[in-house]
Amino acid sequence: MTTDGVQAAEAGAPRPDRHFLGMPLALLGGYIAIIFCMTGDGIEQAFLSKYLVNIGFSAGHTALIFTVYGATAALSSWLSGVLADVFTPRRIMLIGVAWWLVFHCLFLWLGLRHANLPLTLLFYGIRGFAYPLFFYGFFVWVVEKSRPHELASAIGWTWAMFTIGYGIVGSYLPSFTIVWIGYTGTLWMSTLWVLMGGLLIFFFTRSDPQLQREVARHAGPRAGRLAEISKCVTLIFHNRNIALALITRIICNLSLFGFPVIMPLFYTSSRIGFSVPQWARIWGTFFLVQPVTNVVWGLIGDRIGWMRQMRWFGFVGCGTASLLFYWLPLHFPHNMLAATVAALLFAFTVTSFVPMGAIFPMMEPDHKGAAVSVQNLGGGLANFGGPMLAALILPFGGFAGVVVAYGVLYYLAAILTFFIYVEQPKGASAASLATH
Repeated sequence: MTTDGVQAAEAGAPRPDRHFLGMPLALLGGYIAIIFCMTGDGIEQAFLSKYLVNIGFSAGHTALIFTVYGATAALSSWLSGVLADVFTPRRIMLIGVAWWLVFHCLFLWLGLRHANLPLTLLFYGIRGFAYPLFFYGFFVWVVEKSRPHELASAIGWTWAMFTIGYGIVGSYLPSFTIVWIGYTGTLWMSTLWVLMGGLLIFFFTRSDPQLQREVARHAGPRAGRLAEISKCVTLIFHNRNIALALITRIICNLSLFGFPVIMPLFYTSSRIGFSVPQWARIWGTFFLVQPVTNVVWGLIGDRIGWMRQMRWFGFVGCGTASLLFYWLPLHFPHNMLAATVAALLFAFTVTSFVPMGAIFPMMEPDHKGAAVSVQNLGGGLANFGGPMLAALILPFGGFAGVVVAYGVLYYLAAILTFFIYVEQPKGASAASLATH
């Protein structure tokens, strides 16, 4: 052991964390907790819009409910990264779990039970603050614990856990439970998953001593905390690359959040001919391959260049796949093979955006939490913007108009990436490709 190593050991410095294909194994308990939390949050996404229409809400009201939810999720996403940086990710994650459980129960008991639009908007909207706290709080934890040159790979694992819960279990499970316990029972069942995730966070994660020291540093004067929190606003105006990347971050998930609003109605229409459980399985197939593709795209992006991958496979590829997700079933109605191919193409391309979470902290290495908050803001605005575009365009443009709008925005974002510069950390085999 070197002299520095002896001194570090005597000082109680932690040993270097072990990693598996970029995943920091010290956070394994948190990764598993994300599966449970996002399962509970995602159970509704394959059928909620259809159920809202069934109990008396109009398609316009349904889109409005999702839009309000997206707006609150966007605000929470914006703040969650820097709050996790200031108050520790574990604490923010636990707050998010408690918040979700309380307002989900109020949403079901006082909103949906009586098909009351104002109360549904209120409690479902307030619940939108919750999931960014436990998911993006963990996202900050991953950024802090990962090796810079493997950051996209570590984030790929994060999105893989998100996908297993929100996408795979969250989509396939209701296709069976709706038949057994109905829509309402399935929505109540989701509370058990989030509760289990909260218990995993509480019992199987530990706050990082280094992050605790950072919290102590911010916790000195109150002005210090406020200044750090304000960075999630000021970075957008002071860093041109951050501002441009924020726009692309919003666009990259528009169809991901917009499709759950319109596609359950489109795929189960008489023109296409699928039942709700069949649609849930198609949407589940979209997520089924993503745990693999998220990790693979993270590994590839660390080697061929983050921006290059997102430009061609992400924006150009996902724009095309979004259009095909509408046109293939339209031309081959009630054809499970065509619908599955469309879902897989969409999954393959949308997961190539994995490096998006890596470029923001690399643009502001001294304010990673605030930079992640800006990235989260983009994700939240996509959660808001996808349903909002659907609500605005659907009345006069129909399903086709909404999908074409998504596609055009993806292609425009591909052009915008030529004006964004980020220095990818060395260690990837082709780090020189990072900007192009």
